[in-house]
Amino acid sequence: METLQDMFSFQFNQRALLAALMIGFLNGYAGGYVVLRKGSLFAGALSHTLFPGIAIGAIIAGLNPYSALVGAFVMALVVGLGSQGVASYSRVDREAAMAIFYTAATAGGLLILERLGTYVRVEDYLFGNILRVSNWDLWFMFWAGFAVLAVLILFQRPLLVFIFSPELAASHGLSPRAMDYLLAALVVITMVTSLQAVGALLALGLLVAPAATLYLFVNSPRLIFWGGGLLGMTLAAGSVVLTNLLNVQTGPALVVLLAVVFLIGFVLSPRYGLLARFRAVQDIRHR
Repeated sequence: METLQDMFSFQFNQRALLAALMIGFLNGYAGGYVVLRKGSLFAGALSHTLFPGIAIGAIIAGLNPYSALVGAFVMALVVGLGSQGVASYSRVDREAAMAIFYTAATAGGLLILERLGTYVRVEDYLFGNILRVSNWDLWFMFWAGFAVLAVLILFQRPLLVFIFSPELAASHGLSPRAMDYLLAALVVITMVTSLQAVGALLALGLLVAPAATLYLFVNSPRLIFWGGGLLGMTLAAGSVVLTNLLNVQTGPALVVLLAVVFLIGFVLSPRYGLLARFRAVQDIRHR
């Protein structure tokens, strides 16, 4: 207890813990839609577009938290929605268009950073540094997260209909394209809120892992959403404590911790786990 009191007597640790709680819950909740939509690879491509956005923001306004966040958000939306548009009006599917756009954007970002000579300073935005979260970052996380959660809860029913059956959604007067755009935009905002904490290259792990772990245990979408949020929040907060004790980077450690918890669930899930399937095979052989 004295160690924890000493640890959180520092304001940077207090801000880190608060940031971990907010982004952990937001990513865990929003990630449920990504997992149910089976769109993790698309979300992964979007996460890589945050990097060139940071580079473009650096050209316009210098490399700072504000330009990085705005640039990453705009670039991810442009690439994500652009690939959706190409898929809607051509034979090329969304994944192929995204592969072309995000690799080109990443290559462009590398060329820009080479010209700017800011490789070292950009590391925090690639891998995150939650201990450098500022009060402005906390307010941004709060209001952006509040907006995302409000929209996801308000449109939960039509989004679920679209996720499980776009044809049924269309028959009820919903536009599958509009639902797809809405979900992509919300995923982008969610990942941007995590930029300072876990970085552009690790944001996908925080987004997908909590909900994917819950998906091994429950079938109810609402339990996946809320359970994923609570799991993400718990592990994110726990990683802040652990990494202070172990003196390692919080972002990478959090993603590794999420992966370990997922693997434990993959093995031990009573219905969908590896051991459960092994026991089912053994029961069939003994009949």
